[in-house]
Amino acid sequence: MYLIGIDVGGMSIKGGIVSSEGQIIYKTTVPTAEKYTADYSISEDIRKVIDALLDGAKISVKEIKGVGIGQPGSIDSKRGVIRYSNNIALENVPVVDELKKYYDLPIFINNDANCAALGEYVFGAGKGFNDIVFVTLGTGVGTGFIIDGKLFEGRECAGTEGGHMQIDISDSAQACSCGRKGCWEAYASATALMRQTKAAMNKYPDSLMHKLAEEEGKVSGKTAFEAAKKGDAAGQKVVDTYISYITSGLINLTNIFCPDAILIGGGISNEKEYLTDPIQKAINEERFGAAFNPYVEIKTASLKNDAGILGAAALAL
Repeated sequence: MYLIGIDVGGMSIKGGIVSSEGQIIYKTTVPTAEKYTADYSISEDIRKVIDALLDGAKISVKEIKGVGIGQPGSIDSKRGVIRYSNNIALENVPVVDELKKYYDLPIFINNDANCAALGEYVFGAGKGFNDIVFVTLGTGVGTGFIIDGKLFEGRECAGTEGGHMQIDISDSAQACSCGRKGCWEAYASATALMRQTKAAMNKYPDSLMHKLAEEEGKVSGKTAFEAAKKGDAAGQKVVDTYISYITSGLINLTNIFCPDAILIGGGISNEKEYLTDPIQKAINEERFGAAFNPYVEIKTASLKNDAGILGAAALAL
C-alpha cells in the first residue's frame, strides 16, 4: 500500500510516496510561489508535486491509497480548506475540493505541525508514548499534540497554535508575523535566533561568530551554537538566552498537558544534547510541582527533514 505525503513550506513544497511502514519510496520538490491568487491556487503546485511523484516512481494512481497534506496555518480539516496562513499568505483555499477534480483518491489536509507530531508518533521518536507534545523550531514555531493516542486539533482544527502564546507583554515586545507582539514564535523560532545572533554580532565585533558566519557565507541557526562550543562568550550568551525562550514556552505546555515526552524538531534540533540537556534540567526544576509530578522526557524528533512528508502520509494512513 502506498501513500502520498505533501509537506508545504514557505520555500518549497515537498512530496513523497511512502509505504504503510513509513519507508519513502520516492520524493521530489517544487518551489513555493511568491504569491498565490484566485487564478493560480497553491493546489496547482501541489498537483505538480503529485504528478511528478507518480511519474518519477512509475506508480499509477490506482496503487495510491490516500494523499495527506501538511500545511502551515489554520486548517479546516473536515472541509479540506486552508482557512488562514500567515507565513504563506493564503485565505479560504478549498485545497481538497480543487485536487479532487484531478484525483479520485481520499485526500486529507491538516496543520503541518499536527502532521509532524502524528508522523513522529506513528513512525518516529514518539513511538511507545501515549501523550506527546511536538514542537518544531523553524521559520516559525509549530506545535502538535497527541493526547491519549489521538491527534488533538482543537475545535474545527483551529487550535494547537502554541507558537502564538504570548511570553512577553512589555511595550518593547518583539513583533510577530501574526500581527501580535510577544509571541513565543517571535523569540524561539530559528528566524528569531538568527535575529538575536546578528544583534549580538553588532554588539560584540570581536566575537567568533563573525568568523563563523563569514566561513558559512551567512548568519544561520548554527552560528551562535558553534561559537559557544568553541568557547566564545558572546555566542554562549546568545545560546543561553535563546534556550531560555524555548524553555519558557515548554514549561507552559508541560504545566498544561504533562505529556510523556516533548519532541523538538526543526533544524535547531540538530544541536541534540547541547539543546535538550539544559531544557530537560529546567523542566525538571521549574515546572509546577516539579518534585512531585511525573517525569517529562525531552527528546529530539527523529524524522528530521522527512518529518513533514511522513507526517502527512501518517495523516492519510
